[in-house]
Amino acid sequence: QVQLIESGGGLVQTGGSLRLSCVASGRTFINYFMGWYRQAPGKERELVARISGSRVSTTQADSVKGRFAISRDNAKNSIYLYMNNLKPEDTAVYYCHADQYWGQGTQVTVSS
Repeated sequence: QVQLIESGGGLVQTGGSLRLSCVASGRTFINYFMGWYRQAPGKERELVARISGSRVSTTQADSVKGRFAISRDNAKNSIYLYMNNLKPEDTAVYYCHADQYWGQGTQVTVSS
């Protein structure tokens, strides 16, 4: 059974930082992009950042450039999202994604 398990969400004040982790089990995704998406209440799910299997290629949403960074550890079948200078508009459920699979999501709440 393939699973993507996220962790690291929580409540933080504006300007704070969090690190999200996603561990994949059941198969490897070394030949696939892995990424983070988020969905705020009443809004569509959107791409936050993604990274290729080789870690050479990354993509980030304009809204998080300069504040968020994505990394990947293929030995651990994991990806990470480093979120700095968090803003209230970053409040959302953050989902890990790889191939056709989604994690269950982790809540990030940024208080003003």
